[in-house]
Amino acid sequence: MTDPNTGKQWKTLDKDLGRISQVEYAANYVSRPLVAPGIALAFIILAGLVAAMFFGQNSGTLTVAAAAVFGAYMALNIGANDVANNMGPAVGANALTMGGAIFIAAFCESAGALLAGGDVVSTIAKGIIDPAGMSEPTVFILVMMAALISSALWVNLATWVGAPVSTTHSVVGGVMGAGIAAAGLSSVNWETMAKIAASWVISPVLGGMIAALFLAFIKAKIIYTEDKIAAARRWVPVLIGIMAAAFAAYLSLKGLKHVIRIDLPTSVGIGAVIGVILYLVSKPLIRRQSEGLENRNKSLKVLFGLPLVLSAALLSFAHGANDVANAVGPLAAIVHVTTMGDIAAKVAIPSWVMVIGAFGISFGLFLFGPKLIRMVGSQITKLNPMRAYCVSLAAAITVIVASWLGLPVSSTHIAVGGVFGVGFFREWHTERRYQSKNKKKSATKFLALEERRRRKLVRRSHFMTIVAAWVITVPAAALMSALIYYLLYSVAG
Repeated sequence: MTDPNTGKQWKTLDKDLGRISQVEYAANYVSRPLVAPGIALAFIILAGLVAAMFFGQNSGTLTVAAAAVFGAYMALNIGANDVANNMGPAVGANALTMGGAIFIAAFCESAGALLAGGDVVSTIAKGIIDPAGMSEPTVFILVMMAALISSALWVNLATWVGAPVSTTHSVVGGVMGAGIAAAGLSSVNWETMAKIAASWVISPVLGGMIAALFLAFIKAKIIYTEDKIAAARRWVPVLIGIMAAAFAAYLSLKGLKHVIRIDLPTSVGIGAVIGVILYLVSKPLIRRQSEGLENRNKSLKVLFGLPLVLSAALLSFAHGANDVANAVGPLAAIVHVTTMGDIAAKVAIPSWVMVIGAFGISFGLFLFGPKLIRMVGSQITKLNPMRAYCVSLAAAITVIVASWLGLPVSSTHIAVGGVFGVGFFREWHTERRYQSKNKKKSATKFLALEERRRRKLVRRSHFMTIVAAWVITVPAAALMSALIYYLLYSVAG
């Protein structure tokens, strides 16, 4: 016979266990958002310890360790914000899953940073301000430290808002602001700053125009033809050849500078040879892949899937090779001046500095990247493999054209500009086709306002947010950097 008191105790215990399980569930739910920041904090601390270990028992060890901490923080923010430009279109087009995109990007970014990175550090360290204007090495170190902190904070804020910004421009603004605070307006290379300001317009417009032109070509030659599969067999290998040529020229020109010096005509020649080879290789592969496909647009997406994934991987490699300097440039300059005491000498990058930059970008992408990947890939405008392929292709070609013209460009602005270009072209093309269909009814008929709004294919709120973030990146980073420099100078003094 059951004791009534014992039965009551078991019921009470069940209720208590239920409450405990709910508390555990609530604790897990609350702590989940803290996992990524916790891992990021552990990496930042580890970077400082690694710097202290490699730098040894020198007088500037604490300074170098602090710079490594902020360099790691900047690298995390680059991974969270900048890498989305390469992988966003592929994810938005459903050619890659989010997990696959993060894995490929992390591998390619690290490979690009470690194998071909670091050639642009001298520009970050000395191309924006004149080191001769600094009264002593300590001032130069504080300028670089302030630039590193301010640019990292600005990119972090932009990521939180959901705006893909140029990390290069963030670092440039940081160096400029701290340089002005330390040595006045005369210390700034205003010619370089004018070129950077021009790139605000040149980069997105050029990227958008090239992406729109390729999408128009695909629509005219493949999508709006009677036999789509036959047209794809003819033109997709050509597009793959163009992609291969563009990326080969891009990587040989930009990504492998410190391995071997290659001029623009040589890089274009290398690209042309590789483009022809890939065209010949891909032609039978596309023919075999297209066998049995139905004559409709959905079938075309299959043929563009693999080239899109490859182009995203190559963009990530090139990005790692070039943009790792945004994280480790000021850090390398601080290490160099602390070690050598010479501001004017050429900056060399220790291997441990490159490792911090490479792994920081990968960790930032893995922990915080999905938000901006979704923004670029699906929230600005709807992408499919053909449209996303145009964006990736435009990014590589724009860099080559800009290098030929001697224009500074931002990879972020190019990629996002390509997405905007594709979206705005679709708006124009959709309205044009609508008017063409209704031409018989009224020669002057335009879409009604409600219909025009419904057919807008680029989200205007995201467009305005991103453009505003682009415009204020340099002045905002500069102002923050100047304030941080004064703070650091007062503490150090």
